[in-house]
Amino acid sequence: MKAFMVEKYGAAAGMRAAEIPDPQVGADDVLVKIHAAGVNPLDMKIRNGDLKAIVPYRLPLVLGNDLAGTVVRVGSSVDRFAVGDEVYARPDKDRIGTFAELLAVHQDDLAPKPATLTMSEAASLPLVALTAWQALVERAHVQPGQKVFIHAGAGGLGSIAIQLAKALGAYVATTASTAKVDLVKELGADEVIDYRTQDFTEILHGYDVVLDSLGGEDLAKSLRVLKPGGQVISVVGPPDPATARELGANPVLRLAVTALSAKIRRQAKRLGVTYAFLFMKASGAQLRELTPLIDAGKIRPIVDRIFPFDETLQAMEYAEKGRPKAGKVVVSMT
Repeated sequence: MKAFMVEKYGAAAGMRAAEIPDPQVGADDVLVKIHAAGVNPLDMKIRNGDLKAIVPYRLPLVLGNDLAGTVVRVGSSVDRFAVGDEVYARPDKDRIGTFAELLAVHQDDLAPKPATLTMSEAASLPLVALTAWQALVERAHVQPGQKVFIHAGAGGLGSIAIQLAKALGAYVATTASTAKVDLVKELGADEVIDYRTQDFTEILHGYDVVLDSLGGEDLAKSLRVLKPGGQVISVVGPPDPATARELGANPVLRLAVTALSAKIRRQAKRLGVTYAFLFMKASGAQLRELTPLIDAGKIRPIVDRIFPFDETLQAMEYAEKGRPKAGKVVVSMT
């Protein structure tokens, strides 16, 4: 089968098209013919080696963390899917590789594709939708009436997180550029901070949850908009000790990770709030919980541009240089 592979770490290394063997299908695996794959910042982080301390991938490697497609074979123990089913998934972190024609996915990580979506729309959702769910539902336990601040509301994660937070009954604030204010309001944001002209710390106060996708100074400033007992959940900030334990890091690496996040955790403690890092995990069960919200129109994907499969490298470059106006970039195999 044809796939796009990265052979060594580093932005300059790039990727190349290659013919590789078809995936082996285990007893609990579902072989999916991929119709579309989402492009995520995570793909660039893996390629550049930014995550190799906590997720040491072995190269060469096929990138890609989102898919939508059709089942073409099932393992002997598979009892939830049949040949011909339309599905979508974020494969497990150890089994990524959606920039390819086929992928074997464990049935636990797979879910039926939302009936109301095209393959390209469905492929844009799994990673960001699961991240939003795990941050707002699983970690923060967002309740009706709570106040949630979501950075970069027009981005792939932000656009879905706004909609999920509204579906949970929260009051939602977000940041966006002037040109994207109307879009994030359409998605449900109650309050929009134009980051080009406004400082969110001067406007927002007493928030229960912040979902951070920017890191750096914005992460540190986010601590100040929380009420006592509030929490910042970051997908880009320094990993915390809990993450190292979840990923099975060795003792030396746990110490290193603890040191990396020590400063932000101390700052949070002084303010009476908490900091946590989220490395999202694959979950077909959570996708099944999201699907009714999607089919009811409460969560709709925002797809900026669709590239043909042969232009996967161009799709990565387009996404990496920040060209998308909003939402996600998708690669279509058909």
